[in-house]
Amino acid sequence: MRADARKNYDHLLEIGRDVVAEQGADASMRDVARRAGVGIGTLYRHFPTREALLEALLRGSFDRVTAGAAELAARHDSGAALLAWLRDMVALTHSHRGVIAAMTSAIAAPESALHASCVALRASGAQLLARAQADGKARADIDGTDLLALVSALAWLNDQPPFAERVDRLLDVVARAIMV
Repeated sequence: MRADARKNYDHLLEIGRDVVAEQGADASMRDVARRAGVGIGTLYRHFPTREALLEALLRGSFDRVTAGAAELAARHDSGAALLAWLRDMVALTHSHRGVIAAMTSAIAAPESALHASCVALRASGAQLLARAQADGKARADIDGTDLLALVSALAWLNDQPPFAERVDRLLDVVARAIMV
């Protein structure tokens, strides 16, 4: 990528991050272009869809949580590693408002730009869950999809103003329900 194109790309990502933080995953592509001071065509050349922009914004965060799962497994017992991953996931969804719908849709859509990152993220939690289950520290009747569904529910609650202040407490309730 040429230096000027890379500069535009990085600038669009920076502005896109701000707009998505304010508006959520359904952020207006026109707002991103306007705030970046470029035409909509320039934005679409770099990010042909909102999903492509989200993928570029989220890939790093998803990859950090996925890689963090391996570190958690190496440093903590299986129960503590699973709980730490749950907290990391909830923090991730809190920092990227509205992203959970995009994540769950992408898992079911192999053609999605977010698919690979989302599948890897879910798999990292499933591996920690399986390890905790093998050690007798987590319920045996749930799987990685259930785990992601619980995180999704907490993310949705965080996006609802009347419930947002309860999410941390509810995470503790969910954690106690998962662990034995």
